[in-house]
Amino acid sequence: MDLIRSRAQLLGVTGGAQDGSLDHHPGPSPFAHPPVRHLHRLPRPRATEIVVVPVGGLGRIGMNWTLYGHDGSWILVDAGIAFPGEDDTTGADAFIPDPETLRRLVGRIDALVVTHAHEDHIGAIQHVFPRLIDCPIWASPFAAAAISRRLDEAGTLDEADIRTLPVGGSFRVGRFTVCSIRVTHSVPEAVALAIFTPAGTLLHTGDFKLDPEPLIGLPTHIAAIRALGDAGLLAMVCDSTNAERDLPVTSEAQIRESFRKIFASRPGTVAVCCFGSNVVRAMSACDAAVRSGRRIALTGRSLRAHAATAESLGIIDPQDMLAEPSHLRGLDRREIALVCTGTQGEANAALARLAKGGDWRLPELGRGDTVIMSSSVIPGNEAALARVLDRLRGRGVEVLTQRDAPDGLPVHASGHAGRAELAAMHRHARPRFVIPVHGTDAHLRAHASLALGCGAEAAPVGAEGDVMSVCASGVKIIGRVVIPVIGIRRDMGALPRAAGAAKVAKRVPIPAMTAAA
Repeated sequence: MDLIRSRAQLLGVTGGAQDGSLDHHPGPSPFAHPPVRHLHRLPRPRATEIVVVPVGGLGRIGMNWTLYGHDGSWILVDAGIAFPGEDDTTGADAFIPDPETLRRLVGRIDALVVTHAHEDHIGAIQHVFPRLIDCPIWASPFAAAAISRRLDEAGTLDEADIRTLPVGGSFRVGRFTVCSIRVTHSVPEAVALAIFTPAGTLLHTGDFKLDPEPLIGLPTHIAAIRALGDAGLLAMVCDSTNAERDLPVTSEAQIRESFRKIFASRPGTVAVCCFGSNVVRAMSACDAAVRSGRRIALTGRSLRAHAATAESLGIIDPQDMLAEPSHLRGLDRREIALVCTGTQGEANAALARLAKGGDWRLPELGRGDTVIMSSSVIPGNEAALARVLDRLRGRGVEVLTQRDAPDGLPVHASGHAGRAELAAMHRHARPRFVIPVHGTDAHLRAHASLALGCGAEAAPVGAEGDVMSVCASGVKIIGRVVIPVIGIRRDMGALPRAAGAAKVAKRVPIPAMTAAA
């Protein structure tokens, strides 16, 4: 993809959140927002503070980039993309913060540290690193393999410095010591990051849930998080995606059991549609298929690539369960199962091709067959997905979603903590200060209110580009930097930035994105 430097700009100089509301602390807090001062360059972080700059991921779900500064040193956590919705008119395939502006504002970045291998956390790396921002990239083995594959496709793998960080491992960079902590999410080897400095310790949760039976890997390392609280945790920068939702804790083990019951009771072909990175969901479908006497294949480039990576690292062992999709065509429909991509109604994805029919690589679906939608739809993609599902139903295919699965069986579980799990995380970590991230303004405010109710001294609701100083005496927003959001597109080169963009923030609505969950 190439960069489009013109049409999409971060929140304007007026300082409102993405939905136009004003910034304020929800509920009582001893730390009031000072008037926002617009900065032309990030200040040198002092030895007595940790500076937190949410470059992306506030006022939206997606495009997660967070800068941390201490004693003159900077690290970046995650570098993801946001996707456009159906009403987007920019022509971009995705959006990222302008890396050249970021580089000018911060100067040297000592490391990029990755929490997990989802698009909204790693999707920008192949477009930015190492040629626009050059620093070591630290990631778990699974995330490092995914990043390496993308950089290889971009032709920059040999130039990149990718360093594998085992889950639970630690390293020192600049003025920071960073330790990864195992969390459960909807992708293998997701981690939270404990960031240690002489000014205090900060926990960056990344995306997480508290799944007691994740099937792949172990549950979230609660003891490590409690130990941070016991030692005195200065601040927690925490996922807010489901802060408004009272969700039951649904484990991947429950999803697998649901698949077994559905597969056993269906007379024809069964297809499970999930995000390409949800390896555990794909393996649960494989387990149910084998138990019900079916042969199963994975369809979709992303799904097959992630499964191959997981197998190469010993995370999964599919043995002889998997067939090639084209090899299923001669079997009786009762003997066929598929796992496919296309959860957002993408026109060229496997689910859309199944709905259309006539693809020699795939079996034909019809009356008596079942498609299980084991995913959530990204806001803005509802109409596209509905068209695909209507086409399947028109062929006589039964479509099962979380709303209409038989007997209330769960067929999908969010990879993000609901309110009860968020409250549990707060009780374990006991941070003095909380910075809600990864969410729309409503999500951030709901999370801030929850954090204050759990005992946090302050939980500022910020905007992208806010410069937050965290130290023993409190947390405050000391200014804001304007970092344009630019489009990336496959079919054209870079365009000149719109006239006056550096002075006047041009707001183009960029729909919120739900992380692969």
